[in-house]
Amino acid sequence: MSSETTIFDCEVRQRAGTGGARAVRRDGWLPAVLYGGNEPPVNIKLRYNQILRAFLNGKMIDVLSKIRVEGQDDQLVIARDVQVDIIKDLPIHVDLMRVSSKTRVKVNVPMRFLNEEECPGLRAGGVLNVVRHEIEINAPATSIPEALEADLATAEVGDTIHISAVTLPKGVTLTVTDRDFTVATIAAPTVSKTTEEEDAAAEAAAEGEEGEGEAAAEGEGETKE
Repeated sequence: MSSETTIFDCEVRQRAGTGGARAVRRDGWLPAVLYGGNEPPVNIKLRYNQILRAFLNGKMIDVLSKIRVEGQDDQLVIARDVQVDIIKDLPIHVDLMRVSSKTRVKVNVPMRFLNEEECPGLRAGGVLNVVRHEIEINAPATSIPEALEADLATAEVGDTIHISAVTLPKGVTLTVTDRDFTVATIAAPTVSKTTEEEDAAAEAAAEGEEGEGEAAAEGEGETKE
């Protein structure tokens, strides 16, 4: 989990429905719903500029945040869904789930690969082929890791990195437990077919030019005789 938890200013939304949502957006807020925690859902609004900043920085979905309501204690939340404008690709509505230190959530976290510069397979010309860019885990809501890490310091060309090689943080479990699935491989370097065809064509052209030169020389000799 990030050491800096994002805090969103929040107010209860008085009007529901499409008209109310449009009015909220005109005033610089974003309509949202707060649910979970054995409490009824509440229509709320969040500061648009704060949500936009978090959205653009990848700090929204499955990331622990707080909402701040004047006169109340900060509430821990996790954004479970962000609706975006299909044309502008910008957030227009957020679903927030109340969480606590006892809450466990199912989330996707990215894979991070360490020591790529030292990896013998990559130094030998191999290619890192990432099979799983994200891993689904169960984790305490207040201790969601930023990423899972795999060390490539000793990986050779042809090696396969399985999930069993990844050390899980305390309290974190995998949702897939019936197999030791592949996270990445170090593939051997390949020469593209296009490059091979270009080389073959160039070689054929060179041979053709040599043949034409020899034929021309022979023709000149016959004429002089």
